[in-house]
Amino acid sequence: MNGLRIAIPVRWMGLANLPFGMYGALVLITVPQLLAARHVPEPTIASITAAAMIPTFCGFLLAPIIDVRFSRRSYALVFGVLSGLVGWFSLLQLDSVPVLTAGLIIGFLFSTLFYNALGGWLGDLVPEGDEGRLGATMTIGNVGGFGIGAIVFITLMRAMPEAFGPPAVGALVALPLLLLVVVPVSNAERRSARESFGTLIRDLGKLLRNRVVLRSLLLFCLPASSFALTNILGAVGAEFGASERFVAVLAGTGVTAAAIAGALVVPLIVKRVSPLLLYLTIGGGGALFTLVLTVLPRTPAVFALAMVAENVFQSAAFAVEATIIFRTIGEDNPLASTQFGLLQAATAFPITYMQALDGQGYGAGGLGGGLLTDAGLSLLACLVLLPLVLAWRRRGALTA
Repeated sequence: MNGLRIAIPVRWMGLANLPFGMYGALVLITVPQLLAARHVPEPTIASITAAAMIPTFCGFLLAPIIDVRFSRRSYALVFGVLSGLVGWFSLLQLDSVPVLTAGLIIGFLFSTLFYNALGGWLGDLVPEGDEGRLGATMTIGNVGGFGIGAIVFITLMRAMPEAFGPPAVGALVALPLLLLVVVPVSNAERRSARESFGTLIRDLGKLLRNRVVLRSLLLFCLPASSFALTNILGAVGAEFGASERFVAVLAGTGVTAAAIAGALVVPLIVKRVSPLLLYLTIGGGGALFTLVLTVLPRTPAVFALAMVAENVFQSAAFAVEATIIFRTIGEDNPLASTQFGLLQAATAFPITYMQALDGQGYGAGGLGGGLLTDAGLSLLACLVLLPLVLAWRRRGALTA
């Protein structure tokens, strides 16, 4: 960080995260829509997407390879291209649930490694005090890519011949990688492969003994601000009378704009409010809003309100999470991607298991069951974490 001249403003660096968001749209919006059109049951769709997201919370185990030998830019380019190629392959397997699921899992593994490489790279570059802005732009890159993918991918799959739709989607996932050429390479110390892999357990042990890391892991692993409900809403638009086209346009425009606005306001708030308290406030407020949805009529307008508001809450939570993570990395950290991957995995963990639990709630009680499951568990997590967060602040936690 110190002595390294940033070639572009920090506020733009996170836009390089577009491919991660685009692959997420492929898994969470496009594929569920295509499967629903084939009359695949919603619990099955939820299980497929939950399985596909497994690498988002266990991919950190491979993160040490990103901190050795080659630049993190090189790793980001390679894994970004691979995620696009596997996305192409997966879209050819819609009639085979096992192969489709395997393809989506592998693709999300590559996409997660891309994200870890980018996070460790940018986390080492960002000047102290600008972590909130970088966290916001990383979130904007994520939700912006998600919005682009949500509206463009389903359009390509419907409008183009079957042989051309999947490769066009895969190419679009990889296209934003061109942005990486304007981000400078980190000057952090790099280690040999032998040293890195030989000391992996020791390094992870050091991370897990760090009090700030432990607090962050506990905070992120509970579903206080997961908002996994956003991943189910994309497949249940018909229950609100919303057409497939309406869902795609809403996800690609209104939701994206609202989510970007939610992320942009976070850097302003974290200058005055503890990131930890802000995180719980977002989670609790979002859960209460979800409860309100259970008594509202199921109309396209209510569906639009639900999609927009839930994504505002989720993007704001993502921005706060990223701010906390970047604050833990420190300067010239040779394990920046490993540490980023570990903490990012913790943020993805509740999204993954809540995706499955929300799906089971939906299967047991319909849409109302899914809403109550998501809101109830989020409120419970906030209540459990609140006294802990207050205690951490009294002790002067670095991320407080």
